[in-house]
Amino acid sequence: MAGVLAGMRVVEGSAFVAVPLAGMTLAQMGADVIRFDRPQGGLDAHRWPVTKDGASLFWAGMNKGKRSLAVDMARPEGQEIVTALICAPGPDAGMFLTNLRARGWMDYPALQARRADLIMVSLTGTRRGEPAVDYTVNPSLGFPLATGAEGSTEPVAHVLPAWDCIAGGMVVNALLAAERHRLRTGKGQLAELSLKDVAAAMMANLGIVGEVAVNGVDRAKAGNALYGAYGQDFVLACGTRVMVVGLTDRQWRGLVKVTETEAALAALAQRLGMDLRQEGNRWLARKEITAVFKPWFAARRLDEVGPLFDGAGLTWSVFRSFAGAVTQDPDLSPDNPMFAMLDQPGIGRLAVPGSPVTFSDFARMGPVAAPVLGEHTEEILGDLLGLGSGQIGKLMDAGVVAQGTRPAVRAA
Repeated sequence: MAGVLAGMRVVEGSAFVAVPLAGMTLAQMGADVIRFDRPQGGLDAHRWPVTKDGASLFWAGMNKGKRSLAVDMARPEGQEIVTALICAPGPDAGMFLTNLRARGWMDYPALQARRADLIMVSLTGTRRGEPAVDYTVNPSLGFPLATGAEGSTEPVAHVLPAWDCIAGGMVVNALLAAERHRLRTGKGQLAELSLKDVAAAMMANLGIVGEVAVNGVDRAKAGNALYGAYGQDFVLACGTRVMVVGLTDRQWRGLVKVTETEAALAALAQRLGMDLRQEGNRWLARKEITAVFKPWFAARRLDEVGPLFDGAGLTWSVFRSFAGAVTQDPDLSPDNPMFAMLDQPGIGRLAVPGSPVTFSDFARMGPVAAPVLGEHTEEILGDLLGLGSGQIGKLMDAGVVAQGTRPAVRAA
């Protein structure tokens, strides 16, 4: 099934989250994405979570739909194979994504000498080239000290690698922008970005830098409250915790109406001298507002609150664990057209997502299993680099490359 990027070929040398995510995003839109790793596996070949047999669920999740080349890049023959693959001729080839240390034979000048119109997107940790991950970027920029229970002084490191996820999207954007430029001018280029710069830019874009520089405010922890408007968690009579949001005027009016607190909130607004139709005032009065709502939630069970909120089109959610979400939320199952049941070799049968994006001129592409390490080595060397079976055999015998084979699908 062809996708919107059918015909495009991208080579990926990567680890961690952002660049593997970028390559997978391109593959799920139809590009032929070839990932190269050492024969023993790259830095994330065994990254957790893993199955009881040690198969990486992370690897399977981040490399869906790609082809895999296993090659020893420490040897000159392996370096030549990767260089030839990156710089292969053709208008739809010559594109390279990486967050590996691009030095010597794999830096842009060396590769560009082999293909003048090469497009390369390189992600580093910091703009100076230092290593960084979300768990180091976040503390340096202040997020853990603004996250957690109100009044707490302990930092809270978020479990979602948000900057990696955003950076992955930016890597895709950079590649497609550079490819458009090449189509128009015939010129390739190097696009560079860093994980910390992605985070710093978003921090400023969200107004946090201005909040400090202009207002002199160092944002404090506010628990689960929605900063700058009204959003709060409540515990129901059945013990279920829910999150409700009154960010927009429509959301706020709906929440007040369903909870039948119009009179109480009007009295509160008069007492405080605040117009609670303004979202900033709702933030300032959040504790008083929560005190008005709390008895209503405490007296009702989820089976009563859920239909009321859904019927009114409110913005709300139940708090769940990961296991609760997987077993209870239909958006994480084949009920959602993005998901399909897929046999992942070595792991089993499970619900796997394709791309969240749909295009009106293309049928939705279903998810494709991740490769095993080196699964496509022989076909890449033969079909793309034109090596004969004898040459490929010698390279395999010498340990320069390796061919992976798919294990049986474990019972889920």
